[in-house]
Amino acid sequence: MPDDSAPKGAGSKHQGHGFSTRMSHAGRAGTRAHGFVNPPVVRGSTVLFANCADRMASATKRYDQALTYGTGGGPNHHALEDVICEIEGGHRCQIVSTGLAAVTVPLLAFLKTGEHLLLPDSVYGPARGFADGMLARLGIETSYYDPAVDEAGMAALIRPATKVVYTESPGSHTFEMQDIPAIARAAHAKGAKVMMDNTWGIHHFQPFRHGVDVSIQALTKYVVGHSDVLLGSITVGSEEDWQALRWASLQLGQYASPDDCWLALRGVRTMPVRLKQQAESALAVAAWLARRPEVLRVLHPALPGAPGHEIWKRDFTGACSLFGLVLRPEYSVAASHAFVDSLSLFGIGASWGGYESLALPTTGFVTRTATSGDTGGPTVRLHIGLEDTADIIADLEAGLAVLRGFKG
Repeated sequence: MPDDSAPKGAGSKHQGHGFSTRMSHAGRAGTRAHGFVNPPVVRGSTVLFANCADRMASATKRYDQALTYGTGGGPNHHALEDVICEIEGGHRCQIVSTGLAAVTVPLLAFLKTGEHLLLPDSVYGPARGFADGMLARLGIETSYYDPAVDEAGMAALIRPATKVVYTESPGSHTFEMQDIPAIARAAHAKGAKVMMDNTWGIHHFQPFRHGVDVSIQALTKYVVGHSDVLLGSITVGSEEDWQALRWASLQLGQYASPDDCWLALRGVRTMPVRLKQQAESALAVAAWLARRPEVLRVLHPALPGAPGHEIWKRDFTGACSLFGLVLRPEYSVAASHAFVDSLSLFGIGASWGGYESLALPTTGFVTRTATSGDTGGPTVRLHIGLEDTADIIADLEAGLAVLRGFKG
């Protein structure tokens, strides 16, 4: 069952309150403040000072949240950062323009020319593209590792030049679970930082309790919740890491629209309800699919017997609405496409975490270089939305009939 106890982050103001309570109250003035419930949108580029002395005093606070210029963020950014710290249990948070920016900014903050990065072979595709492209051009070497690596295996992979070990658990296409505490022990023993894309595990995995130094969220997904905003966050567990991250973010000119931050603040108020409903529906759908004769396996870590279930049960307090489906090998990739095309309630789209269901064929679209990545049959990724579970299952059942009858 999900653990709704408050995170241990230094910024938490709601110790002892449940998750839904914290998400209803964090990042706003409070129930006794006069005025509207939601904070206003504050837009601005130029910050005015009462006098030169005030400007000089603000300039000495270079890396905190002092208002010195628009790119330093404003009230909407800072309120959202406080909320994300509530969720992640971290020290400080930086809001950035996209989920991909939440990946790239900390990599640039903690790596420099001549250093080495370790990425799991199951990593989000654009993160791989950034490592093989921009980081390679900057003289930063990347090695890919088997996401199932244990502590000794990780220790053997770390070189003197290795400064960052990146993790993503589960992988966003193959749903391979990683032993984050073991990886973190090996990395910290050799002086490397541990980063984690924790978008799947939002609320259900407390990264800083398990050894992560930098937690990445695509707020586009569950925080916004309505598939209409691009936004990311980077949360760190220490002041030292905050200084490095904040410096890099300012140097790179990273900024997010205050309107988008406001929409994310609005989305987070209903996120606990959406997460709960979508997780329950997804697990029900996954269990139904696991019993179907057309299905080889279901890649849902919270499903008993699924790959990575024991790690999920040990480290996570819940699950989200994204999982994978492997069809039996007698069905072709073209048949899997026909299956997806036939679904009436599922959009065909790459993002996820919104209120709508999505289906995406993934065979042929996932790059692997350290491991084979062979799932044994055509794969489809499903995101379960807020539609009635019975309607979703009926839609999938009709789609499986199309799969069985495909003659192409």
